[in-house]
Amino acid sequence: MFRLVLPALLLSATPLFAQWKLDDQFKPLKAGDIVDVKSMPAPEGAIVLFDGKSVDKWTKTNGKPVEWKLEDGHWEGVKGHGDIVTKEKFAGKFKLHAEFRVPYEPDNKGQGRGNSGIYVQGRYEIQVLDSYGLKSGKNDCAAIYDIFPPRENVCKAPSVWQSYDIEFTSPVFDTDGKKKTEPVRITVYHNGVKVHDDAKVEKDNTTAGLGGDPAKPGPILLQDHGHPVQFRNIWLLPSK
Repeated sequence: MFRLVLPALLLSATPLFAQWKLDDQFKPLKAGDIVDVKSMPAPEGAIVLFDGKSVDKWTKTNGKPVEWKLEDGHWEGVKGHGDIVTKEKFAGKFKLHAEFRVPYEPDNKGQGRGNSGIYVQGRYEIQVLDSYGLKSGKNDCAAIYDIFPPRENVCKAPSVWQSYDIEFTSPVFDTDGKKKTEPVRITVYHNGVKVHDDAKVEKDNTTAGLGGDPAKPGPILLQDHGHPVQFRNIWLLPSK
């Protein structure tokens, strides 16, 4: 009986372990692609949203407590748990820093590899995906989802830590808050490389965003897309 149970346990555990370790079949394009990005500490004046220890500043979208996996200074999304959002909402102009890594899922394709997203104000998604070595489209990693592709693919290999620095300017409305006079503007640095430069986003809500009134502040949202994507070191620096 034990001889039947033990192999089953090993078989179920192996894929989970392999998600964070590249195998001999993986061939990096450059040596630096398998080196973690250097973590950037929060500067003076920043609001630390996730320090690897506390989940107090986050909740599920339905207001219930977050139950993502918290270990070794990072968070891991749990399939079926649902998206999570900051309790605080943000407006105006600010810089959002986040570090993430996508799992190694060589048997999956396209949107089935390490899919997640970071939604600024809960409405504007910067895609998270394993797009390593691909010609980037507007649904690939670092895309402003379904609107603009990154101007180059600077993804690191799956299982390797990466970073986003997102410079965000909220839309401007008239005094009644009804007519939009200036669209959202987004600049994105992916692993330190500028992949969007002051992009004008005319849409008020990208795919699967929270929606709501774009004239009002919104939270930072991390998407549950059914993949064990990990996040660490998330902070926001309001502009003066």
